[in-house]
Amino acid sequence: MLESVGPLTGSPWIYAAVAVSVLLDVFLPVLPSGVLVITAATAAAAGSSAGAAVGQAVPNILALTLSAATASVLGDLVAYRLAWRGGERLDRAIARSRRLSNAQERLCAVLARGGGARGALVVLARFAPAGRSVVSLGAGAAHRQVREFLPWSIVAGLVWAAYSVALGYFGGQWLGASWFATGVSFLALFGAGAGAAYLMRRPEPQESGTGA
Repeated sequence: MLESVGPLTGSPWIYAAVAVSVLLDVFLPVLPSGVLVITAATAAAAGSSAGAAVGQAVPNILALTLSAATASVLGDLVAYRLAWRGGERLDRAIARSRRLSNAQERLCAVLARGGGARGALVVLARFAPAGRSVVSLGAGAAHRQVREFLPWSIVAGLVWAAYSVALGYFGGQWLGASWFATGVSFLALFGAGAGAAYLMRRPEPQESGTGA
């Protein structure tokens, strides 16, 4: 993988490729945006010393993190605004899917609670497969205020981007620029996604009434 994207990771175009991939995967969750971020960060780790010695350009870790985080937030906002203006067609599409209907109901309940519960949901959703899409589209379809969604979207984008870049960078530092290092980093990202998906699906504890 590193060999196949080598010319790209040594070019400023890597930031554009990462940004486009991350922005679009809110609509196409199958896009390997996380893999691309990890691969670029692994290349940065591998070339941070050797590349500097031979004058080869390598991705800047801070720029890579900021481009991924910024694209993540912009993608969330685009999905949010499209769902806000989706009208009856989107409502009918959600109503036809029990999974989407249940997800939207749960989302509305958590967003209405506010505070840490709202933030935890948005951050967890950024790691869960398709969770980002459900939360961004659900918040827009439910007409939640942007001030309830945007700050946590920024936090989620930064946390996800920093985590993904750190996996690739430190994996490359410790294991070298290899398929094995990229695979281990990707498994760690997948594990975080599986954990986030489990926490999002976990039933909420029922509040016990004490009577009037």
